[in-house]
Amino acid sequence: MPPCAGRASASPQEGPLMRLDGVLFFPVTPFGQDGGLAEPVLARHVAAGVAAGAGGVFAACGTGEFNALDPAEYTRVVSTAVTATAGRVPVFAGAGGPLPTARALARAAASQGADGLLLMPPYLVTGPTSGLIRYVRDIASVTDLPVIVYQRGTARFTPSAVATLAADVPQVIGFKDGLGDFDLLQRIILTVRQATSEPFTFFNGLPTAELTVPAYRGLGVTLYSSAVFAFAPEIALAFHKAVTGGDEVLVQRLLTGFYLPLVQLRDLAPPATPSLWSRRAYGCGGLEVGGVRAPLVDPDREHLDKLEEILNTGLSLTGP
Repeated sequence: MPPCAGRASASPQEGPLMRLDGVLFFPVTPFGQDGGLAEPVLARHVAAGVAAGAGGVFAACGTGEFNALDPAEYTRVVSTAVTATAGRVPVFAGAGGPLPTARALARAAASQGADGLLLMPPYLVTGPTSGLIRYVRDIASVTDLPVIVYQRGTARFTPSAVATLAADVPQVIGFKDGLGDFDLLQRIILTVRQATSEPFTFFNGLPTAELTVPAYRGLGVTLYSSAVFAFAPEIALAFHKAVTGGDEVLVQRLLTGFYLPLVQLRDLAPPATPSLWSRRAYGCGGLEVGGVRAPLVDPDREHLDKLEEILNTGLSLTGP
């Protein structure tokens, strides 16, 4: 099954969708000592990630603490990412939460030159399928930006719901799965392919997605989020090269020696991923990206020391 099972016509969605390739970069949002947004550091972080070989930038999303930004900060994050990327790869911005907020963020992302939106789940409440469809429609309608719908948390879609969005909402050009329910995802893929002949792209959006990349590739889903790229691009790129080049030996060595211990460390203090990532922008020039905002907490020294050990092991596995 090809990685694209649906749609990107020649209107707004063709460019950014068709250009997404390789490792997708989810930059952290750096904060200064005063707790405010550190835009110069973010600009360096994004520029370094793109120079390292990112296939797309997803700003103000989960790893970027989308939930912790006020509207003005969000706008500045998107603007900074767009400027730092300088058109080299597409920039998608996170939007979601309460419907009025999501619509305002979508407009802000469009005004700052973003190429598309990653639509995060609605806030807290779990609506019926018809309500989720309406939620996506209402947000997609405020701009011409292409939208990737993120299935996770309060947003769990049926196959028919995704097919309806793929066939009837021109802006919806992709679906990112954060559940890991492979039976459901296979049904969604097959139903979408029956509903439309236009390109429609699926993404692996599980935390530390590399751990499940082989399983998703079995369904034809080849694009994935990489939080690891934000702090260890050498390892993320080596894994991507190995998995796409058929180097099963290196894939298994990296999964066993790096990604599995990393996930085990992440699970010691859930949800630790953003705090660990943001405290260690390892591969992007050793940037000081500050602490995290509540309700997340920064990792303790023991966890950071363990992370350093895991990183050293991962780097050694990638070779010279």
